[in-house]
Amino acid sequence: MRATIEVADIFRSAGPAYRATHAGHLSLDQLKVMSAIETCRTAALGGHVEACSDCGHQRIAYNSCRNRHCPRCQGAAARTWLDAQKANLLPVGYFHVVFTLPAQIGDIAFHNKALIYDLLFKAASETMLTIAADPKHLGARIGITAVLHTWGSAMTHHPHIHMIVPGGGLTQDGRWISSRPAFLLPVRVLGALFRRLFLTRLLELHNAGKLAFFGKLAGLSDRRAFQRHLSPVRRKRWVVYAKAPFAGPEAVLAYLSRYTHRVAISNSRLIAFDGNEVTFRYKDYRRSGANRQQVMTLAADEFIRRFLIHVLPRGFHRIRHYGLLAGSARKDCLAQARDMLGVAPATDEPPA
Repeated sequence: MRATIEVADIFRSAGPAYRATHAGHLSLDQLKVMSAIETCRTAALGGHVEACSDCGHQRIAYNSCRNRHCPRCQGAAARTWLDAQKANLLPVGYFHVVFTLPAQIGDIAFHNKALIYDLLFKAASETMLTIAADPKHLGARIGITAVLHTWGSAMTHHPHIHMIVPGGGLTQDGRWISSRPAFLLPVRVLGALFRRLFLTRLLELHNAGKLAFFGKLAGLSDRRAFQRHLSPVRRKRWVVYAKAPFAGPEAVLAYLSRYTHRVAISNSRLIAFDGNEVTFRYKDYRRSGANRQQVMTLAADEFIRRFLIHVLPRGFHRIRHYGLLAGSARKDCLAQARDMLGVAPATDEPPA
């Protein structure tokens, strides 16, 4: 059923004026996303006739844009992906882990998305795998499904990684070892290693001249200025969030569906659009209880700007798998884990 208001409605109404005002300042990828969302399920993309075999009633169904940033298309994509992931689930508790970049790093990521987002994936996954493999902690190789989010609830730039991790892993001699019931890995240890790995490699990127700086950050191209910019975050504790395990595999899939295929905002959060302003629901995490749910109104131009800052670089993979769930080794690792856990093997191997 179509939502009352959709992102597409806002783009169709305010998009042409936005493109004219910001001509020369929008990337080709951003322009393509706008066009895809505006034309999604309209006559511009063609369509087909659907007919009821019983009563003969017919209707025209217009084609979807299938763009990964389109709120209307991502619901179907999420359901397809989640169905495919069922074969990956193990009969253990699953933990939710979140790695977030400090604001000073987020500013750098804004103009270096492909490099910094990729570094975020690598540093976060290496941190998890390294600490989990340490005999002082779990002493096992774990599996990770990691999803990149670049937004906060108000659509501001807020890069972070969501991870869903089984509560245990395989030891070097092939045994399954379970984590403690409500504890996976120490978050302070994770945060310290994540900070060191990320900052070390970020400085390497700067030394290699691979980072770009614009506007108020232009001065950071100087190495000393860059190091001064990073000085506060070197001393700051990098917070890693870890939530106790879910009730079961089905709960994991239900939770994943909220994270895997969303971009910036879902249509269901939109409340009103009068042609000039957009009103939507968001969560203010500084508040608690019922006060956490808030309503925000933005000018249409600002709403579009916030949406477009979350357009990913072309070809960038925002869902990645590590450890037991990585690439070609996944099938064998999961079969070994199921054998150790005493459960039947899965019948289908899902796509990545």
